[in-house]
Amino acid sequence: MTLVDRFLKYVSFDTQSDESTGLTPSTPKQMVFAEYLKAELEYLGLEDITLDGHGYLFATLPANIDKEVPTIGFIAHMDTSPDMSGKDVTPRIVEKYDGSDIVLCAEEDIVLSPAQFPELLQHKGEDLIVTNGKTLLGADDKAGIAEIVSAVVYLKEHPEIKHGKIRVGFNPDEEIGEGAHKFDVEKFGCEWGYTMDGGEVGELEFENFNAAAAKVIFKGRNVHPGYAKNKMINSIYLANQFINLLPAQERPEHTTGYEGFYHLIGIQGEVEQSTVSYIIRDHDRAKFEDRKKEMERLVAQMNEEYGEGTVTLELRDQYYNMREKIEPVMHIIDTAFAAMEAVGVKPNVKPIRGGTDGAQLSFKGLPCPNIFAGGLNFHGRYEFVPVQNMEKAMKVIVKIAELVASK
Repeated sequence: MTLVDRFLKYVSFDTQSDESTGLTPSTPKQMVFAEYLKAELEYLGLEDITLDGHGYLFATLPANIDKEVPTIGFIAHMDTSPDMSGKDVTPRIVEKYDGSDIVLCAEEDIVLSPAQFPELLQHKGEDLIVTNGKTLLGADDKAGIAEIVSAVVYLKEHPEIKHGKIRVGFNPDEEIGEGAHKFDVEKFGCEWGYTMDGGEVGELEFENFNAAAAKVIFKGRNVHPGYAKNKMINSIYLANQFINLLPAQERPEHTTGYEGFYHLIGIQGEVEQSTVSYIIRDHDRAKFEDRKKEMERLVAQMNEEYGEGTVTLELRDQYYNMREKIEPVMHIIDTAFAAMEAVGVKPNVKPIRGGTDGAQLSFKGLPCPNIFAGGLNFHGRYEFVPVQNMEKAMKVIVKIAELVASK
């Protein structure tokens, strides 16, 4: 089975996660895919294969070298984003892309165009795997899984490439921020790892946002509108007031690079009670803490105006910037950097404007930077992945294994 065949098979599984269930995996269909992968790894002859009841699948490619070599791991997640359906994904390959518009769905006039997505032009002449315009593709992160499995197969078929013990790990629920929650780092047994979960070719990331989730609840007082003067408190207006108290220029649509933000992700409301949900992000830990304090200050300000208990805040941290855990072991970044250069990929070290399982794993004792998987426009109908990107990612995995053994 080729890398492309493997990827096309993987995306046929609907593995959308769901944060509302409180389960791990959050959806049973992720376990269906995990069982398929387990059977595939068994067929390929990997060892120490385990699949636990929460959907964490681990396996080993044994070392083929006598000397002591660090055990390293490669990790990817099985779930796809709740943002768009991953059911009945129907991919097609646009061979030798010529730079023109790609019609994804003619009947609904859904077009993948370089006018809206100029990054397409960087892949002229390449073979692009696209959607039918009705689902996401699932390259996030089934491209990563396909690359890892294909790299392991390549290493088995080329014993002349010497490598130490390689561990592979596939986990559920990354897209809802819980991919690393029940990941058994001790059982995985690696000195360090890499998540294959980045985007464009060359991406190498060891900085990510510090992240928190906030839910703000507004209590109103409902009175017949004909007799409401000086009595009614409309919680929807309170929610609107709070939203407008936060700085408009610190929303995601106005920020880039290392700039943090407050992102309003949901609102539910009636006169009696309304709730707004935010995610809070910043690369700088001190600024991150200041953002949370600002939320608390605004809640206190509104309670002072409308009465104690009118507004309540539920605030929880989600993950932190892995940089502080990676900096003491920067040789693992140097190795990935050298591997990319060795296979003709220009490294692009950049901060992640988001999160990764690797961030949480780094804080659990497994330093775990993130490497490109090659897909673009994740989480929607315009997602695509160049075949050549996946091939380069696979080569990077193989080269990392070789370099670690050679040092």
